[in-house]
Amino acid sequence: MIYTVTLNPSIDYIVRLDQLVSGITNRTTSEEYYYGGKGINVSCVLAELDLDSTAYGFVAGFTGKAIESGIRNDHIITDFIKLKHGVSRINIKIKAGQETEINGQGPHISDSELERLLQKIDRITDGDTLVLAGSIPNTMPDDVYERMMERVKDKKVRIVVDATRQLLVNSLKYKPFLIKPNRQELSEIFDTEIKTEDDIEHYAKELQKRGAQNVLISLGGEGAMLIDEFGVKHKAGVLKEKVVNTVGSGDSMVAGFVAGYMKQHDYGYALKLGSVCGNATAFQNGLATREKIDELMHKFDREFPNKI
Repeated sequence: MIYTVTLNPSIDYIVRLDQLVSGITNRTTSEEYYYGGKGINVSCVLAELDLDSTAYGFVAGFTGKAIESGIRNDHIITDFIKLKHGVSRINIKIKAGQETEINGQGPHISDSELERLLQKIDRITDGDTLVLAGSIPNTMPDDVYERMMERVKDKKVRIVVDATRQLLVNSLKYKPFLIKPNRQELSEIFDTEIKTEDDIEHYAKELQKRGAQNVLISLGGEGAMLIDEFGVKHKAGVLKEKVVNTVGSGDSMVAGFVAGYMKQHDYGYALKLGSVCGNATAFQNGLATREKIDELMHKFDREFPNKI
């Protein structure tokens, strides 16, 4: 089983306007909403790839009920801790020429409620995959990911970490199966400017020396690079379509990589499917769908026949 953790889920409410004028009533031209949170995004894309996962995390109030019912399907088991107080957050994305975001704080999580989540982590067994994605809410202890990894360190569990800077660095002692920094995060970790492909490879291998098994570096418009556990470098290009959405693209890449590896146990294929899933989200509103993934897989093979 694949387990994803989303500590602070949200409903992302997207409103589009011709222009935003402060001090008056503005009228939208359209609205959309999505169930958000990096772990939830991973679960949703895994479901499009016909892989089952269990979504862990915290929900509260009427928005929490909406999130839980909204993502539950044949391939996603929702097993959230239901908080007694507060409501799960609503993040507002205003698109009016420029994009303005107003992100909610989210509910307070008590020590006892956190302990209930850790007890769920204890159920994870040999052969399972644990995906830890996103930042930690400022109402929670900043070592919560480490506490989770500590609970499974003596089991044969694939740990996937998609988090920024210190959260990622602190995970390395647990020898995660996969980490996914981008170029900027790699630069911040080593406090240096990373300019070339050789630089990227060098510092990715430094992270492997510290414990990471596989390092997947997303490079935006330049594609992605993987340094696998055997020290082999793989590269994936970017398909040429109009980018309409960047939210969830990295999470989709993680889902595709995990699915690709689990299906074929081949790192080249895992990188290709991860890249395609990231593109499939970037080229449409909302997360990658199976239809878009299949379309882009064929396109990827045509445009990059000798890649990976």
